[in-house]
Amino acid sequence: MTQLMLGIDQSTQGTKAVLFDSAGRLYQRFSKNHRQIINDQGWISHDLDEIRQNVILLASKAQRLVAKNGDEIVGIGITNQRETAAAWSKKDGHPLAKSVVWQCSRATKICDGLIASGVGDMVQHKTGMPLSPYFTAAKFDWLIQNEPAVKQALVENDLCLGTMDSWLIYQLTAGASFKTEPSNGCRTQLLDIESEQWDSQLCETFNVPLTSLPEIVDSNSCFGYTDFDGVFGQKIPIHGVLADSQAALFGQHCVDFAAVKATYGTGSSIMMNIGDQAIRSTNGLMTSIAWRFHGQTKYVLEGNVNYSGAVVKWLKEDLGLIEKASETSDLAEAANPADQTYLIPAFSGLGAPYWDDKAQAVIWGMTRTTRKPELVRAALNSIAFQINDVVQQMLADIGCHEAVLKVDGGVTNNDYLMQFQSDITAAKLLLPNVEELSAFGAVSVAALELGLYTEATIKQAITYVAYQPKMSAEIRQQQVAGWQHVMSIVTKNCQ
Repeated sequence: MTQLMLGIDQSTQGTKAVLFDSAGRLYQRFSKNHRQIINDQGWISHDLDEIRQNVILLASKAQRLVAKNGDEIVGIGITNQRETAAAWSKKDGHPLAKSVVWQCSRATKICDGLIASGVGDMVQHKTGMPLSPYFTAAKFDWLIQNEPAVKQALVENDLCLGTMDSWLIYQLTAGASFKTEPSNGCRTQLLDIESEQWDSQLCETFNVPLTSLPEIVDSNSCFGYTDFDGVFGQKIPIHGVLADSQAALFGQHCVDFAAVKATYGTGSSIMMNIGDQAIRSTNGLMTSIAWRFHGQTKYVLEGNVNYSGAVVKWLKEDLGLIEKASETSDLAEAANPADQTYLIPAFSGLGAPYWDDKAQAVIWGMTRTTRKPELVRAALNSIAFQINDVVQQMLADIGCHEAVLKVDGGVTNNDYLMQFQSDITAAKLLLPNVEELSAFGAVSVAALELGLYTEATIKQAITYVAYQPKMSAEIRQQQVAGWQHVMSIVTKNCQ
């Protein structure tokens, strides 16, 4: 009989149930998408009950396979989309409204009002992040102000507010456990990253009652026991919870100071482990909590890029330049080396380290001889340039000159992009053989606590393909200078 760990990866587009064996190897995965509910104002919501039902369905599929093979699931790790806001009843757990998804900007007016009132600096100092509708606190405030059932539950002291980890834990334990942990809590803008507790001044600022928030515990705590509504024959422990980006950081074994990972998704999350001190960025980055194990906290610097993998989607679906993403590597390799076309993909403004939501996309430097290969190469290069911008600011914040960059995400199967990223960042780049890194990270936390894994298990479960920089320092400097010149024009014109 093989002992297995079950990872629940509840992400923006769907949910996965991922099984790993006692050696950290992928055993099987199951997935199911949920609806993206978008109204005529562009507000993005998820149906909490739909997500709950999908989790139960996927757990059932996993258990049937495991039982058929004569194996056993002994523990659970959960990882989740981060800044999505949920509200539900304390009494019976039913959702009081659809969730407000992290991408949704419906709380912009709330944040604009708070910034005008002069509390922005206080919020950023306590939370390590600029006051923004991107984070959960303003979404909670919006739900309280605009959803009658939420407002009524608040009056009746029947209100639970939380991120997706808390929602799932509450549901899976039939209300016995109402908990979260610091990697999720720090992204709400209600938690002081120094004290690692809910902050009364922040809660008052966003009109969120402390009584509605979950208990904050260590990331490797036992969050309760579940049998997935009777799917399992017995209840098993949920013993590790991490937000998705932090889970990928742990899954990549970025546990040492200055270890960096970049996730290439629709956008990109670039994250650096900065150890046990909450170093405040002076270069446009955010300070967050990576995790807290046995009372010991690790912090991260983080920068988010709005458009990375989505640039390839734009080439395919909007421009029609390619039929599939796999074409882009060969096209980029075939581009004229002398062409100096740059793409600034500011389709929804610019994220870190520029934070310019008014910036507009630009294609710069085209000539009569610029063709499809050159445009495709400029698009791929834009992903690497943006990530390099963030990495360089991270290094400046901690006083280092170089880093090893671990990567994950769908676009990392592009050989041209990986080599160019290594070249332009002047860094060794490591591409892992494990795809489900967020699930693996959460499972690893749980399995360490249950004694199923050791640190060696996690290290040995992943092997890497390495890319080394090949570009000369002179060409690298020319390329980066060209990018920065165009970026300066874009950001200046938007001020």
